Amino acid sequence: MPSNFLSKIFKIQAIINKTLMECKDIDNAMHLFSSITKKSNYMYTVMFKGLVTNNVPEKVLDLFDEMKIEPNQFTLSTLFNACAVLNNNRAMKTGKKLLDEMPENYRNNNITSTSAIDMLMKFGDVESAERIFRSIKAKDIIAYGAMVKGYVGNEMFEKALDLFEQIHLSLTNVIYAIVFNACAKLCNDRAMKIGKELLAKMPENYRNNNITSTSAIDMLMKFGDDESAERIF
Repeated sequence: MPSNFLSKIFKIQAIINKTLMECKDIDNAMHLFSSITKKSNYMYTVMFKGLVTNNVPEKVLDLFDEMKIEPNQFTLSTLFNACAVLNNNRAMKTGKKLLDEMPENYRNNNITSTSAIDMLMKFGDVESAERIFRSIKAKDIIAYGAMVKGYVGNEMFEKALDLFEQIHLSLTNVIYAIVFNACAKLCNDRAMKIGKELLAKMPENYRNNNITSTSAIDMLMKFGDDESAERIF
């Protein structure tokens, strides 16, 4: 492919990204995108991410319907994300079809599998999400986070804590916030024990994170431990 053609394509991609992400000019970005005759998976992924960020996931599926190439693992992850955000009948049909047709080697990719788990959890299809999670050979903290968050979103708080207790990896601030949320919702003896032990072990730098601290405060208030909540505040 000639270098001047590649240079032109990269410039158009940069303009589309700037138009979508900074100017939020969806119509002009769509017009520019349609002017590209040979679209790559990278271009579709950039466009899809921009549309999701601008809260128009329906347009992602419109573009996907016109797509003439097979989506790669990165494009698939973005499509699963769009379906999760949209979460209507069309999104469920598209997302599950994509998942059924996904090449086997993509199922071993944690990013793609985690995006699929998040989508299925949003659909309320917990059983399918669990199947994918079990199939991941080397589970990372992001995959665990998607499952725990999904259980909480589906009000399966005991399952969220069951899975949390199986994690033997370094915890992120996101995991802390999700587990504090699960403990706050459950609010029984087990939840209080897990929540308070987790809070005691939480690294100091996470205490300066507003999301984590707010989740901890909410949990402690639900436990009736106003004094500890006030100390964090």
